Amino acid sequence: MELHQLEAPIPNRKSRKRVGRGEGSGLGKQSGKGHKGQKSRGSGKVARGFEGGQMPLQRRIPKFGFKNPFRTEYVALNLNQVADAITRGKLKNKITFADLQTANLVDKNDLVKLLGNGELTAAVEIEVHACSKSAKEKIEKAGGSVVLLAAPAVEEEKPAKKAKAAPAETTEPVAEAPAVEAEPVAESEASAVEEPVTEEPAAEASSEEEKSAE
Repeated sequence: MELHQLEAPIPNRKSRKRVGRGEGSGLGKQSGKGHKGQKSRGSGKVARGFEGGQMPLQRRIPKFGFKNPFRTEYVALNLNQVADAITRGKLKNKITFADLQTANLVDKNDLVKLLGNGELTAAVEIEVHACSKSAKEKIEKAGGSVVLLAAPAVEEEKPAKKAKAAPAETTEPVAEAPAVEAEPVAESEASAVEEPVTEEPAAEASSEEEKSAE
């Protein structure tokens, strides 16, 4: 195949509908929308089930029961199916779940329930996940038995929670205070501070002499 031999798929070859191109086109004047009304308007898009404001049909009719979302669904297996498979040689007297799969009666992921529709004359031992009362009575009456299997547990894998990393402790270096150097004291100031002030004894002697003269 060459590049010039490529063709578009058949659904892509259909040209779009051309409306409003004259009466001769079949979709002129009203462009296929009819005369007036809500649905002829550009903004008259109506939701599915809308009936102009009156009570719609899906709300008028009565509702019964419910569907259990947590139900366990079984695949029905009747006694007449088992008896037919035995007569054809697909099953033997000891019937395992793998034998039922080989006989194309069930799938590997099915939960099988044995029902009592039909008759079974052979004494069989059969493995199923559930069994009705009538089916169990008929099998035991024929000399057989029913082995109930446990339903496979479905475990949902939960994503492992990521441990939050502890924030790294950042120790900021403590800034050392700058050393304050003592300013040198002038010698005159030092002598004024260090030498104690003493009173002159001459003044005291003169005062005593004046008192004695009086």
